[in-house]
Amino acid sequence: MRYEPSYLNLYEQGHLKQLADDLEERAFSCSLCPHNCGVDRSRVKNGRCRSGLLPVISSWSPHFGEEAPLVGRKGSGTIFFTNCNLSCIFCQNYDISALGHGKEVSYRDLAMMMISLQEQGCHNINFVTPTHMVYAITRALLTAVSRGLHLPLVYNSGGYDSVETLRLMKGVFDIYMPDFKYSDADTGYKLSGIKNYPEIAKGAVSEMYSQVGDLETDEAGVAYKGLLVRHLVLPNNLAGTRDAVDFLAGLSRNTYLNIMDQYRPEYRAREHLELRRRVTLEEFDVAVNHARGAGMKRVGRF
Repeated sequence: MRYEPSYLNLYEQGHLKQLADDLEERAFSCSLCPHNCGVDRSRVKNGRCRSGLLPVISSWSPHFGEEAPLVGRKGSGTIFFTNCNLSCIFCQNYDISALGHGKEVSYRDLAMMMISLQEQGCHNINFVTPTHMVYAITRALLTAVSRGLHLPLVYNSGGYDSVETLRLMKGVFDIYMPDFKYSDADTGYKLSGIKNYPEIAKGAVSEMYSQVGDLETDEAGVAYKGLLVRHLVLPNNLAGTRDAVDFLAGLSRNTYLNIMDQYRPEYRAREHLELRRRVTLEEFDVAVNHARGAGMKRVGRF
């Protein structure tokens, strides 16, 4: 039996339309993310995410470089939003997140991207960096659902998400895939320009887990609901991996945790002495071994 995403029920009951209106209203004095910039995005683009109302898309396509439970055999239907509410100096996609490369599209265009990805056989619709565009997603869903969209939706964020906004969106996203970047606030400020990253990320990930629980997969191993967390190991333990893992183990030892080793000095990383090299095999092994020692049962590798 095919899994039926809960956003279909929200649509049928008329709640999705009301949610789209409510989220868009918040963008007029923006409080969608923890920055609470308060700017009217229908008039200016000088908030932390440097975005107006319409979404800017850098690319969209079936993607085979994501985690195995998302990719399956036919790929994850990724839609990459331009701009970001973080300012990571080592971002590997800095042309998108910092330089703003992309094309502004209408809500209908966004809806038709979803339908096209479904028609191409993708297992899910994967919104990359969606935090500042949640109202655009819900607005586009109104059109996409009317045209037959039925795939699970993935919320693929940097982890700096508002608990209040997440609670409003309960039932929209089937799979949450946040980063958990740092367990030390000072490091988060130095590397991503965020003063309270650990506190915010813990609250956000906890809320995500309360909504969707542990990752669930079908008989083919393809995910249809649940939480999947990414943690990028940084050189010299800058990410504070041990504390990050301990938090996630306390949340649920069945949390699907992707410990990633692909860090490389990109963008402005060389401005920070301790980021000028890649992660060693020993550093990565220590991270994985600690996760397993903490009782984490689903530790993956990207």
